[in-house]
Amino acid sequence: MRCEVVAVGTELLLGQIVDTNSAYIGEQLALVGIDSYFQTKVGDNWGRIKECLELALSRSDAVIVCGGLGPTQDDITRDVIAEVMGVELRRDPELEARIRAMFGARGRFMPDNNLRQADVPEGAKVMDQMPGTAPGLICPVGDKVIYAVPGVPWEMREMITGSVIPDLKQRAGITGAIRSRVLRTWGQSESGLAEMLAGYHEDLERSGRCTLAFLASGVEGLKIRLTAKAATAEEAHAILDREVAVVADALGDLVFSLDDEPMEKVVLDLCESRGFSLAVAESMTGGLICERITSIPGSSRVFRGGIVSYASDVKSAVLGVPQGPVVSEDAAVAMARGVCELLKADVSVAVTGVAGPDEQEGQPVGTAWLATCVGGDAGAVQVRLPGDRERIRQFATISVLNLLRLRLAPRR
Repeated sequence: MRCEVVAVGTELLLGQIVDTNSAYIGEQLALVGIDSYFQTKVGDNWGRIKECLELALSRSDAVIVCGGLGPTQDDITRDVIAEVMGVELRRDPELEARIRAMFGARGRFMPDNNLRQADVPEGAKVMDQMPGTAPGLICPVGDKVIYAVPGVPWEMREMITGSVIPDLKQRAGITGAIRSRVLRTWGQSESGLAEMLAGYHEDLERSGRCTLAFLASGVEGLKIRLTAKAATAEEAHAILDREVAVVADALGDLVFSLDDEPMEKVVLDLCESRGFSLAVAESMTGGLICERITSIPGSSRVFRGGIVSYASDVKSAVLGVPQGPVVSEDAAVAMARGVCELLKADVSVAVTGVAGPDEQEGQPVGTAWLATCVGGDAGAVQVRLPGDRERIRQFATISVLNLLRLRLAPRR
C-alpha cells in the first residue's frame, strides 16, 4: 500500500505557515507500515490541485489531502475532488444540522458561506470525527481513495488517527500490530549516538526484531525511535520493553526520557518523587523556563514560582546577588540560592548570560552560567551556546533543566 500526501494552501508556498501537518501524517503512515514516497505542497489553484491529485493517484493507492476545506471562496479542495471523482457535490442535511448546532452552541451567528462545508462529493463518506466545522471525507476513486482532512492541526490529527489510519490499515490488510517507543537524549551528537550504538544497530538489522531511527529535534536534543511489529500489540510492547532497556543501558545518563516525555516533565516527576518543591531564577531566558514548567499539567504540585530578574539591580535587591559582574559563576549561584530562600523551595535552577546580539561585560554572545541548588548546595557551570538569540535562550532553558535532572536522578 502506497499513500502520498498533498498539502493545499498558498500560504504554505509563501512560507507564511510551516507545513507541520505533512510531517505528522508521514510519521503516522510509517508507524503502521504504509509506504509514502511523495509529499507535495500546492497553492489554492483549481488546475494545479487537480493536477497534483491525478498525479498522486497515478502512482499511489491512496492520497491524503490536507487543507482547503474551509468556508471561503479559496477553499476549493472538496470541489476539485468531486471533479476528479467525476461526480457532483451534494448538500448533506445531517452535516448542515451539525454545523448549525456548533455555531448555536457557541452563541455565534453563522454566515451562509459556512454551509459550503456541508457539500459532499457523491459517493464520499463523512468521517465520524468532526472537532470543527470542516468535515473529513473518504472519497473513492475507482479502486483507490482520497482522504480529505482540514489544515487545522488539531482537527487533522483527530481525523488521521480516528478514521484515516484505521481505514488505510483495513484496505492494506494490515492485521498485525506496529508499535514504537521514543527515547529522548541530551548532550550528544547524532554521529556520537550512532557510534555508541553501532554494534547494537547492526545486530538489529541482522535479526529484524525491531528497527531503530535517529530523529534530530533541534534544541530538544535527539530522539531514538524503536519500532517493532508483532501479531498483537502486547507482543510488540514486550519486544520494545526489552530493546528500550538495552539502549538505555548503553547510553546511560544521556537518556532523559523513555517515553518521549519532555525534559520539564521528567524534572517535575523527579522532584515530586523525592518530595521536593522547585523554584526558578531567570535572567537571559526571560521566563522561558517557567513557561515550559507550567505547560505541564499538575506542575503546581511541585513548582513554587519563578523570578525573572532581568536587570542587575533586581538580581541584587531581590535575589541577593553580590555587586560585580552578573554574567558570572557567583551571580548564578547567588540567584539559585536566593530564589530557594525567597520562595521557600527545596531545589532551584538559575540562568544568567549573554543572549546577544551584543557581548556583555566582555563576554561573547552565547556565554551562559547555569546553576542548580539542591538542599542549599548550589553550583554552576559555564557553557557556550550556539545559534541566534532565540536558540541561545532555548538551549539555556533545556540545558539547565538537564543539569537539575542529573543531580536528582538515581545513578545508573
